[in-house]
Amino acid sequence: MLAFPHSVRIFVAVAPVDMRKQYDGLWTAAQQQLGEDPKNGAVFVFTNKERTRLKLLYWDGTGVWVLAKRLEQGRFSWPQPSQAGAKLSLAPEALALLVGGIDLKGATLKAWYER
Repeated sequence: MLAFPHSVRIFVAVAPVDMRKQYDGLWTAAQQQLGEDPKNGAVFVFTNKERTRLKLLYWDGTGVWVLAKRLEQGRFSWPQPSQAGAKLSLAPEALALLVGGIDLKGATLKAWYER
């Protein structure tokens, strides 16, 4: 289970990203696609077009982390893009649910779901 402090900002890229991207490619996607500076200590969440893979990018002050998850079956529940470069800002609890496979849109949502 992933747990981040409540003070950490979490940005979810709504549009899919090529999962062949590694550190530098995801860093560039956070800057150009989401318009954020990865060195500000936020967590960036990306998925592929099929929504079967997930990658997180995080700068901890000393280096860059890339965490990856591949589903063996099923898909991640993901918001539909309404515009290019769209992003969501989530609370850490909502990220844990998203990574755990919970459909945030269909569940009963509390005020903390989206920041």
